Amino acid sequence: MTTDLTFGSVPPFYREVYEIVCPNQEHVDQDMFVQLLVQSSLPRQTAIQIWDAVDTKQGYLTRNGLYKALALTALAQQGKTINDKILESYSGQELPKPRLGDLSELKATSVRLRREKTPTCLGFTYQELVELDTVKVELLPEKKGLILKHVEYEVTSQAKKSTVLRRYNDFLVFHELLMLRFPYRLIARLPPKKMMGADREFIEHRRKSLRRYLNIIARHPQMHDDKLVKFFLTFSGSDVQNKLREHFRGIPDEFMSSNLASKAKDLVPMDTQTQLANSKEHIRLLYNSICKLKDIAERMVIRSTNYASDMIQIGRELSAISNDSTPVTSWTTGTSESWGRLKKGFKHLSVEFATLGDKACQEAAAEDEGVVEKIAFFLDLLTSYRDLCERHEKGVLQDHQRAIQKMGQYKKKRMSATVQSSEVGTVEQLEQKILEQEGQIANMENRNYYSLHCLQLETQLIHANLDILFEVFSSMAEVESKLHNELGRIWGEMRPIISGLQGRDSSSPGSPTRTSLIGSSLNGMGVTV
Repeated sequence: MTTDLTFGSVPPFYREVYEIVCPNQEHVDQDMFVQLLVQSSLPRQTAIQIWDAVDTKQGYLTRNGLYKALALTALAQQGKTINDKILESYSGQELPKPRLGDLSELKATSVRLRREKTPTCLGFTYQELVELDTVKVELLPEKKGLILKHVEYEVTSQAKKSTVLRRYNDFLVFHELLMLRFPYRLIARLPPKKMMGADREFIEHRRKSLRRYLNIIARHPQMHDDKLVKFFLTFSGSDVQNKLREHFRGIPDEFMSSNLASKAKDLVPMDTQTQLANSKEHIRLLYNSICKLKDIAERMVIRSTNYASDMIQIGRELSAISNDSTPVTSWTTGTSESWGRLKKGFKHLSVEFATLGDKACQEAAAEDEGVVEKIAFFLDLLTSYRDLCERHEKGVLQDHQRAIQKMGQYKKKRMSATVQSSEVGTVEQLEQKILEQEGQIANMENRNYYSLHCLQLETQLIHANLDILFEVFSSMAEVESKLHNELGRIWGEMRPIISGLQGRDSSSPGSPTRTSLIGSSLNGMGVTV
């Protein structure tokens, strides 16, 4: 039976399925095709017949081969025989559409299989990382303890549909266990703990830092569905710190439980050290620029806040002037009508300036959340990467070197004992230690390779998150353009009110000044005014 599809027209559904299983226009491998047939709920024997009908004996299907398989699947679901003769009857018609259930499940399976087949490629876009989870951290009203007040946080995980209460010390224990569980992954730093005199600004800053910390973990491909992370985000009981220690204190690290650990050496390219050195330099330059961008964004928020404060203050002063109830008579004003006119105008203007302040406050909040916080999130990621590189160099690499050095010492002792014809037991003990040390070195080598493999993926994770900078500047442009349009509109609406402050008979600033009697007398005395 040929794999070519020469009869009937291809329905859009076929193309949709192909784009799901082959997003990069590649071939359909056998594992993916098996999952496709599982979605059809056909008997195993029927699925084998369909595969035999389209199999090219190369372990994969072309686009046409997949289309033919979909047509045959539809026929089988209708209870018809699997052969080309029936397909010929669809000449000039649209081919039948198989029932494959929810295509989102097929998409998830396709993504998972592609990632499993290419373990050296992260395979996540920024949007896919964001979709893993979004964690909110909100402050609860302070509670008084026996000695000090303490702050509680309401932590809400969108993906896990859970809301729990956590204290800062809970985060400390969680962080400690997370570092033991995932020493080769990006883990952000926790914000500092301020024991005394923690003001509102510090507490709010720490809340935002904890939110970024949890989102970095909750959106990490390897950590987001780990038992430790799930427990922290969902456990609603009391005594969280002790419960965390009870459940996860002895848990093995990622290397011990990974099915890639034994073949880590095969996953590390020959030029990894060169690539890593280049990456570290690249991240260093990126880090420096992002730090400066964060400073600029923070200054923008401060400027917006100060502008808002100034506009509100102007409004208050104008309101105070307009509400002045001090008696003002003609003895004070003479023939001037300015005071009454200004009082009335200032009352209207005070409302407009308050509106200006309100709009600027909204902009400051939008800039802080949409610009500063997203830059800070990416900066936390970059800092985590630098910390990870340092852990690799000072941890695994140094442990490996110390183990090799210790091995050399044992071998020297054995040679010395052999030359001096020491007791047989002494030599055997040294040989046993050498064997043990060789096992440790082999384990260290595997750990070193696994750490390098993880470093490659964590580098790719940094690049996958680069698209957050698009969101930063998109948000910045939207906030700034919206604010300037709003401010321009309000200032424009203020112009008629301001024009009304001036009397009808008032001279314009450019008109000549009338000569007073005092001025004439002084001129007559030779004094110029």
